[in-house]
Amino acid sequence: MAPNARVALFKAIGALFERLPERVDIALASTISVLVGRRSEKARANLRTNVEHALGGAGVEVPAGLLDRFVERGFASYGRYWAEGAKLPAMRMDAITRRFQIAEGMEHLVAAKARGAGTIVALPHIGSWEWGGSFLSSIDMGMVAVAEELKPPELFEWFKKKREKIGISIRPLDEHAGTVLLQTLRDGGVVGLLCDRDIQDNGIEVNFFGERVTMPAGPATLALRTGATLVCAACYSGPGRGHHAVVTAPINAERTGKLREDVTRVTQLIANDLEGLIRRAPEQWHVLQPRFAT
Repeated sequence: MAPNARVALFKAIGALFERLPERVDIALASTISVLVGRRSEKARANLRTNVEHALGGAGVEVPAGLLDRFVERGFASYGRYWAEGAKLPAMRMDAITRRFQIAEGMEHLVAAKARGAGTIVALPHIGSWEWGGSFLSSIDMGMVAVAEELKPPELFEWFKKKREKIGISIRPLDEHAGTVLLQTLRDGGVVGLLCDRDIQDNGIEVNFFGERVTMPAGPATLALRTGATLVCAACYSGPGRGHHAVVTAPINAERTGKLREDVTRVTQLIANDLEGLIRRAPEQWHVLQPRFAT
């Protein structure tokens, strides 16, 4: 597909879902996503492997029928994510805050803000993190997030503007990202980092659901360099059309020795917390890329 046509397609789909009535949007997107998932052998195989690890871990056999149901629900959840993400910029902030709550761990965010050294929120691709970022903006904890650059650049700018409209400041994942994030934390701000995928393929090796994988070093490195509070969090879809978040207790990110060793230790602690958050709703973990060797 030509770059201009791709941008036009995304804009048209986004405009459509902004205007669709409540409930119709999710039903349509979920149905389409499930149908596409049934035809996309590679994406389905990847999701199946990832969900299988989340359900049982390496070496634990998950009944095929149960796994199939979770994979179907996984694609439906992915469709809901895109539908609600498209509608979010068109919603009033009071509607967003009525339908979102931090069910566990709000005290950790309050304490981090009072501490004043900045807050790093390590996130998995669960539910809709954009709802959480928008809610934080409503309580004066506006989030700065880093996003993978899209092609063409016009498409990235469109996504960027959509997220900024709901209170999330987006920076591209480039050579300047680290500088921006460091300054945000030094100013006492909030940085949100999706870190259950190693997009740049240069991360730290950790144990994750019983296998060795790599995860981005960014959250741990930033925490160790700045002294910012480091927590993990997941924003789940439900109950109903609502959303809720769980925030973990702060991770100990104090320097104890060589930086590389500390980064490895803290990244493993992040991986441990992400496991627990993902296991709460494996069907909402929409990672369609290969994550494990088996």
